[in-house]
Amino acid sequence: MDIHQNARHTPAGREVLVHRVLREGRSCRSVAAEAGVCTKTVSKWVRRYQAEGRAGLQDRSCRPHRSPWATSPGLVRRILGLRRLRWTGKRIAQVCRVSRGTVSRILRLRKLSRARDLEPKRPANRYEHEAPGGLVHLDIKKLGRFARPGHRVTGDRKQASPGAGWEYVHGQP
Repeated sequence: MDIHQNARHTPAGREVLVHRVLREGRSCRSVAAEAGVCTKTVSKWVRRYQAEGRAGLQDRSCRPHRSPWATSPGLVRRILGLRRLRWTGKRIAQVCRVSRGTVSRILRLRKLSRARDLEPKRPANRYEHEAPGGLVHLDIKKLGRFARPGHRVTGDRKQASPGAGWEYVHGQP
């Protein structure tokens, strides 16, 4: 278990507090004051220990068990369907009568918020040949050609270098 470095009590420490209440007969208030936690917290650990044993003292998720205001699955399907028809988030929000933020959140979670996400990625341009060596690969190197120093050396832009241009070198890797 990954316990936060500043955690007030680990499950083992919680068990010690619970035993002080149950075995030694001390009040939750005095044990809580001694441990520097709230009385409700000690009461909660005692209740969990009585109901579940040592497993009840483990850390639990803070995620709620239910979310009554969550967007219904039918509405989510409708929003995704309209998006696949390339509708904008604003238009979808108006038609479905939900906020633009809700539409944006749903589209971001499903990776459909950008136009490029609506199109499948193009596969790489690959080609095969039946026999090795059936395909020739050439490298081309472009080299500058000049007859005399240019304007960067002479500072004179009016005198063009005759025969200036490019030469290409072809080679195999």
